[in-house]
Amino acid sequence: MNIHPTAVVEAEAEIHSTAKIGPYAVVGNHVVIGAETTVDAHAVISGHTTIGENNHIGSFTSIGAPPQDMHYQEEPTRLIIGNDNQIREYVSIHRGTVSGNGKTVIGNHNLLMAYTHIAHDCLIHNHVIMANVATLAGHVELGDYVNLGGLAAVHQFCRIGAYSYIGGMSGISKDVPPYVIVTGTRKRMRISGVNKIGLRRNGMSRETIGQLEQAFRKIFRSSADTLLKDSLLEIEQEFSSCPEVVDMVDFFRTSTRGVVKNTEGA
Repeated sequence: MNIHPTAVVEAEAEIHSTAKIGPYAVVGNHVVIGAETTVDAHAVISGHTTIGENNHIGSFTSIGAPPQDMHYQEEPTRLIIGNDNQIREYVSIHRGTVSGNGKTVIGNHNLLMAYTHIAHDCLIHNHVIMANVATLAGHVELGDYVNLGGLAAVHQFCRIGAYSYIGGMSGISKDVPPYVIVTGTRKRMRISGVNKIGLRRNGMSRETIGQLEQAFRKIFRSSADTLLKDSLLEIEQEFSSCPEVVDMVDFFRTSTRGVVKNTEGA
């Protein structure tokens, strides 16, 4: 076990023999750290936190700290982090609350750049990128392959659909559907179109992207007197064989905060 002599590792922490703990790092009693995970100098990992395999935890990070919630009463809520994540310098991730999910969950293969913040009860799926100083309030969900630009901020309880790209310095206060590009502040959020470049980079076929663009036009460019529910029903029937389009339709139907619907030029 490679634990630097200046690190503080409490007695009940469970650290795999292949994990590495750097100088002056602090690892609390209820922490579990998996194989091949590296914790850099001065990182602090606390609370009921479980970290999987082959993660890299950067210097001066705060992982598993109590939630910033006025109702939190030191309950043993959790933070769960999967495998193959890059968590860079000064990132802060808080564990869950009893009134929420009881846990904050980070999936696999995510890149959390410097100074990003993930609040209590968030759910981050896989292959997510959060650029520098991007911030999530509590109870936010990011789908697979979401790309969140630098200094972007997401309001509590919002969902960001899979493969969506959020421009830097954006303020997100409504749900963002999957497969789109969004920029702007709370009152001026705009969807500029389907995230074609991101979809191509992640191996999505030209045919599927074309179907998503057709569905996008029916939802976002339909006439003002066309009801959203009618557009969704028409899309569902026309593109029933395309799982990605069906996923977009389901996202609209399950939204509780409302979905960003303004488009460029609207």
